[in-house]
Order: sequence, then structure tokens, then C-alpha cells
Amino acid sequence: MTDSADAMVAMRLRVVRRSKGLSQRELARRAGVGSGTISQIEAMAMQPSVSVLKKILDGIPMDLASFFSFELAEEKARVFRRSEHVNIGASGIKYLLIAAQRRDRAIQMLHEFYDPGRDSGRHALSHQGEECGVIIAGQLEVTIGDEVHLLNAGDAYYFTSTTPHRFRNIGDTVCEVVSACTPPTF
Repeated sequence: MTDSADAMVAMRLRVVRRSKGLSQRELARRAGVGSGTISQIEAMAMQPSVSVLKKILDGIPMDLASFFSFELAEEKARVFRRSEHVNIGASGIKYLLIAAQRRDRAIQMLHEFYDPGRDSGRHALSHQGEECGVIIAGQLEVTIGDEVHLLNAGDAYYFTSTTPHRFRNIGDTVCEVVSACTPPTF
């Protein structure tokens, strides 16, 4: 699969799973796959074989043809209500993806919420493109390469995404961030 095909599988799986009200763990249980499999696919850390994807979709239930052919949304939509934002985060972190329904987005925009002590993962992220964000509330520790910055409400970041980076809420309240990245990685 190409990166764009991997991204489409990841996004479609996330949208379908969430639309059915299933957690990653519950879908993995229903499908009879390892507990981290769904998370790895949605994070594009794993490329599922057709047989694994079919097994996962059987847990929804949905067939492969429907999975690859359903329309995510009308591409002309210009307004997206909060209820339409797709949460692609994990426990303690909400990444509300704006306009997830639009195919061929050139921008990825997230409304992020980090619970105290939560972070973007043990390992630094690195991908093509650029990203930026504004801290709306709370504090966020942003690590970009070897540099560590503590940002407060109103502060912002902007960097080339190929530089390894990580985000962590070191405060005692929820940290709220609005971020964008191009090209989209989710």
C-alpha cells in the first residue's frame, strides 16, 4: 500500500469504528485480533493485510466493498459542527479531527485536549510537512529535536515536521490546543 492508501485505510477504519461507538479495544476483541492492532493500523504504524482487514471488518460488521466504497461526506461541506469532529485520540487525549469526512484534504486541523500528565506518545513523531498550533488553555511542553519549550495559553509553535517532536501536558489542568499540519497525516 502507498502512504496515501495507508492513510485512507486508517481514516476509514477510525471513522467506521467511531460511528459504531466502538473503542479500539472493543473492536479488537470482537474481531479476535491483538489489542494493539487497531491502534497500530489507525496510527499507520501497521499495514493490515486484506485478510486482517476483513477479520477486523467482520467485527463491525462490514464487508470490504462497503468499507472502500462508502462516501465519507460531501466534499462541498464548508461548516463542520462539533458533533461531526472525529476523535482520533487515545485515553486521556482527544484529537478532534476537523473535516475528517473530506477526501483529499490538503490541511489537517485538530482541536486537541491533553489531560494532565498525558503526552503524544513515548516516541517522538516525525513525518513529512509542517505543523503549527496555538495553546488555548493550560500548559504544553513541546519538544522539537533537542529543544524543549514550555508554552502557555496564547503561545504558539511552528516547525518542519521531519524534525522529531513530542507534546506533553505538564500542568495540572487540561491543556487545549488548536493545531494544523500539511500535508495531512491522519
